[in-house]
Amino acid sequence: MEDNNVINRLKREIVLATMHVGEGHIPSAFSILDILWVLYDRILNIDPKIPRSDDRDRFILSKGHGSLALYAVLAEKRFFPKSELKRFASFDSPLGGHPDWNKVAGVEASTGTLGHGLPMGIGMAIGMRLKKLNPRVFVLIGDGECNEGSIWESALLASHLHLSNLTCIVDYNHSTDRALLLGDIAEKFKSFGWTSIKINGHDRNAIYKALTGPTSDRPKLIVAETIKGFGCKRMENNPAWHHGAPTREELPAILEELS
Repeated sequence: MEDNNVINRLKREIVLATMHVGEGHIPSAFSILDILWVLYDRILNIDPKIPRSDDRDRFILSKGHGSLALYAVLAEKRFFPKSELKRFASFDSPLGGHPDWNKVAGVEASTGTLGHGLPMGIGMAIGMRLKKLNPRVFVLIGDGECNEGSIWESALLASHLHLSNLTCIVDYNHSTDRALLLGDIAEKFKSFGWTSIKINGHDRNAIYKALTGPTSDRPKLIVAETIKGFGCKRMENNPAWHHGAPTREELPAILEELS
């Protein structure tokens, strides 16, 4: 119950963050929020007071347009003041529409161009191995992002190098189904030599078990079945809400639904 209250509060903060600029990818943020909360609350070894220590775990949000979820969680975990959320996407705000490694504590990579996060995560995982460091690397990609050839090149390389310190999570909210059916992504990665599992991406216990489950000498792929806009019925799987912000008239009803 406590987690549910936190998640709903973060969703309200995400919605409110979009109001003064009239933009943001709210449904994409809602799609991944449960995953990010489990990572930062129960999995990642990272100290917000020393966000770039060598022995920290790394998380890369490859689908950078879901940045509002990452910002909300980082603020909740005190990587930066919550007041910064109110300046989201303003001219002088460090919190842009896509995360910037140079500006935001806790952001491990500047992302936005789809298909780049997983290759960067592989580079980090290789670097840690060479330095004989134990931290893990987690990368979250979108299902639409799996249209990029760089994802599959990365999948081949990570398997070939036996990067057991690398976990890739696919936010499978089926947003790309109208353009291209991807089929069974878990089986595809498995055929590339990954350990692959499927879970409900809004079941936080299932997310935790998948992230902490048995390991092997191979990279791990977690396909998280999610709903774009999860928790707000008018946004769920509604392409019209992909980018934007509620009107002043819509806002009260949305906040009430998320209360």
